[in-house]
Amino acid sequence: MGHGIARNVLKHGYALTALEHPGNQPIADLLEAGATTQATARAVAAQSDFIILCVTGSPEVEAVLGGADGVLQGLRPGSVVIDCSTAIPESTERMALAVQAAGGLFIDAPMTRTAQAAHEGRLNLLVGGDEAVVAKAMPLLRTFAEVITHVGPVGAGHRLKLLHNFVSIGSVVLLAEAAACAARGGIDAGVFVDVLASGGGAGVALDRLKPYLLAGDASGLQFSMSNALKDLRYYVQMAGDAEAARRVGDAVAATLDSAVAQGGPKTLVPELVTLLGAARPASA
Repeated sequence: MGHGIARNVLKHGYALTALEHPGNQPIADLLEAGATTQATARAVAAQSDFIILCVTGSPEVEAVLGGADGVLQGLRPGSVVIDCSTAIPESTERMALAVQAAGGLFIDAPMTRTAQAAHEGRLNLLVGGDEAVVAKAMPLLRTFAEVITHVGPVGAGHRLKLLHNFVSIGSVVLLAEAAACAARGGIDAGVFVDVLASGGGAGVALDRLKPYLLAGDASGLQFSMSNALKDLRYYVQMAGDAEAARRVGDAVAATLDSAVAQGGPKTLVPELVTLLGAARPASA
């Protein structure tokens, strides 16, 4: 996702400095397009008006911002930190305060859509932050996003992202369990898909799972089980912090937890159908 963002930032004429990190490789095409690199986040921040974070989750965001040679140590007054990661809102709010104390500005702008959409500059962004800061960042955000929604103050973007992912991943998990049950009951996969598609089961979740159900092709949803589990754990934590109902969230997270243990962290979410199909049915 970060690579696609970087390509589009460069494409629209912005100077780009990337952090030298194994997770950022390969970047030969970015360097060829004019990007430069720095060895530390502190050095990146020291020469940047905007710092875009696109990392796995809250621990990584906190490390990049507040760790040794982190962004906060090199942040220039008035620079804007844009966190495109999926993170725990409580952590986001703490990091925003730390950025502000260091003289900077902060918005959370988590993404929806796919890596392909990132490369096409067609991401959706859910933006949390002060209206004036969002307006300042908007021209840059438009270089890699098609739909940008200002959803509220700092932290609101990450709250909505977790709600979005709970609904989207939860829907896929529900369909995967139904598909595994259908297979055990001798229902043809094509018939199963057609019946759902023409009724109440139609939607994006079925569209993304359909290639795997019909042909074993997981490319319709190239999202790892471990990332899905991380997002569901974040959702459950957020719901717990809000003292909100979370029974379904707990069940989805438990299903993904078992799937990661069974198939490994790099297993793609559509493969949950096979993992659930191989599981011993629960006793009555």
